[in-house]
Amino acid sequence: MKISSLTRTRRGRALLATVPTVALIGALSVGVAQGSVPVSMAVSSQQFKISADKLDGTGFSQYAGVAKDAKGAKHPVAIANIKDATLDNLCQSVKVPGMPLGLMISAGTDPKNPVEATDLQIGMSDLRGTATFGEIRIGVDASTVTTKAKGSKGDFAMDSDSIRIDGLQQVSMSTSAAVFKLADLHLRLTDGKECF
Repeated sequence: MKISSLTRTRRGRALLATVPTVALIGALSVGVAQGSVPVSMAVSSQQFKISADKLDGTGFSQYAGVAKDAKGAKHPVAIANIKDATLDNLCQSVKVPGMPLGLMISAGTDPKNPVEATDLQIGMSDLRGTATFGEIRIGVDASTVTTKAKGSKGDFAMDSDSIRIDGLQQVSMSTSAAVFKLADLHLRLTDGKECF
């Protein structure tokens, strides 16, 4: 009986701690949805999932990099940069460690009104989908890619004038953008359900 009460109390506290965070994210998301808030978000030492029916972008580059968590630990990632991107039916999900609780954001459910991002940068550990590149260049020096963000001199990289990914599924450590416009935004708590 005591153990059960203690478990309920801990879960209750965790839920209470989540409420202000969700409220803050919700308030920021309204500004983001209106295109008025520059966005830079990272999940500290925790990966999250992103999916989209389709990503269309111009000005693409990719190279190896490192993401740092709050404790300063370094995590190897593949860094992708896209100058301008649109995403159809975007989903982002993250789970609360050790609990049947998560957070899910969906947007751009109407193909006529997709999610829009500028200067998008993603630090990922896994990517799946069907990709089409326009004017691709493979094996360029990471410090010379055509995007504003660049890698280290001497590192292997690729870039292209355009990119399209159908059936996008990725596991990410960080995502940032100069502006993220989320049409038809829906943010909700879940029982740990993920985008894929």
